[in-house]
Amino acid sequence: MKIGGELGYRLLRWLKPGREFQGQGEARSSYVPKIKRIIGDDGWESLRDKTILDFGCGIGVGSIEIAQHGAGRVIGLDIRTEVLEVARRAAEEAGASKVCKFAEWVDEPVDVIVSVDAFEHFADPAAVLVTMDRLLKDDGFVLLSFGPTWYHPQGGHLFSIFPWSHLIFSEQAQLRWRSDFKEDGATRFNEVAGGLNMLTIKRFLKLVEDSPFQLELFRAVPIRPLRWAHNRASREFTTSVVESKLIKKSRGLSPKV
Repeated sequence: MKIGGELGYRLLRWLKPGREFQGQGEARSSYVPKIKRIIGDDGWESLRDKTILDFGCGIGVGSIEIAQHGAGRVIGLDIRTEVLEVARRAAEEAGASKVCKFAEWVDEPVDVIVSVDAFEHFADPAAVLVTMDRLLKDDGFVLLSFGPTWYHPQGGHLFSIFPWSHLIFSEQAQLRWRSDFKEDGATRFNEVAGGLNMLTIKRFLKLVEDSPFQLELFRAVPIRPLRWAHNRASREFTTSVVESKLIKKSRGLSPKV
């Protein structure tokens, strides 16, 4: 039973008043270590001179990094025009504008698709996988790294005002609390800026199973302090990041997950 209604709202205000909330800026974290954990230190060679689609590129930090590591062409895709403008300026300043293109849509085949820290934000992740399949060449692959997932202690992102608080309070109470300092009118988690689709590991695996893809690699990276408790049964609550490599189903067998 979740805490909702007036009680839930007032408890959230008491625990984290809106005036003390600083919000979260657009992610600027590096793609390099996240991609290397999936494909290895030598795996960057598989990206060299390729056309790479950065699906959910945000402000373009990762797209620029990929370009600087030898990609032939990088297309940064995002539905938010405001972050794409930031990305274009950043690519220009980094001297990568000839390699990097940023757009709200794309309709050309690519060699590799990369999506870092974005999959838990897509409103319709099943449709995203279908789109990825349409855009990916038959011998290409998808690199996905995302987290935290929904049952992570901070899986609610800005709603996780303490570990797992997003699971304790009702969605209605949390969105009402958020409206004290955000004025976009969001009434559901998936309506907040950037989106939040409450993605669990189980749901992700089911999405892939039902998609045109299969897993060539899957890894649930444990939260370091909870590594001792991390196993197949507990991983929903003890996983920090999900890392995976997807290929089209015609190319081989899926590993055990």
